[in-house]
Amino acid sequence: MAIKDIEKESLFSRTALLLGDEAMERLAEARLILFGVGGVGSWCAEGLVRSGISHLTLVDPDRVSPTNVNRQSMATSRTIGEVKVEALKDRLIEINPEADIIAIQGAYSSETAAGFDLNRYDVIIDAIDSLKDKARLILDASASGARFYSSMGSALKTDPTQIRVAEFWDVRGCPLGSALRKKLRKDKTLPEKPFLCVYDSQVLENRGAPVDPAAEPGYAKKAVTNGTLAPITGIFGFTLSALIIQDLTGIR
Repeated sequence: MAIKDIEKESLFSRTALLLGDEAMERLAEARLILFGVGGVGSWCAEGLVRSGISHLTLVDPDRVSPTNVNRQSMATSRTIGEVKVEALKDRLIEINPEADIIAIQGAYSSETAAGFDLNRYDVIIDAIDSLKDKARLILDASASGARFYSSMGSALKTDPTQIRVAEFWDVRGCPLGSALRKKLRKDKTLPEKPFLCVYDSQVLENRGAPVDPAAEPGYAKKAVTNGTLAPITGIFGFTLSALIIQDLTGIR
């Protein structure tokens, strides 16, 4: 069946059956921005668009690398080398051809923050890996008028039953969450309002040979590269999207 022959309503009929027409209108009208479209962010984006979100801005500086294929929604053998946000945009448009998806190849940082008007959005989503950039987004997003959600570290985990949701200051057992709190206290800059995080207290060790991300063309360097599983990063991303859908619709 050709895309033009598919009625838009039928794409989301099962979601509308659960949530109702008024809730679907709220989802279609909301404006969201997602920073980081890796193992967590890509699945969060897919969960949102498959649920009826129509206005989504994607921000990430990287290109798809071979090591992304094990855990990222848009990463396949065909998309290796493509700009991540563009590859993900193409996938999301295939899901809903009428979706308004904006792809920005760039990073959120102290140097680029002024270029983003966070108050334009109803929801801001943090799926950034970099500690410094993540801390900056947390401060700026919590000072905005938007709802804000954040993902903590999803690497070095295999047990989905340990994935939890908590307010930022209540996250326990997560090295990234601990490092963020330590940095914010040291800098004497604290978030202006509470926000929910998805996290997992399980921390395993890498058992395989180390990977050098610098050897991957177009891929931003990381201080540490850790092993990951698609089921875990996917649950992180889908949990974020579900929290956002609950928040926007008021249905719990």
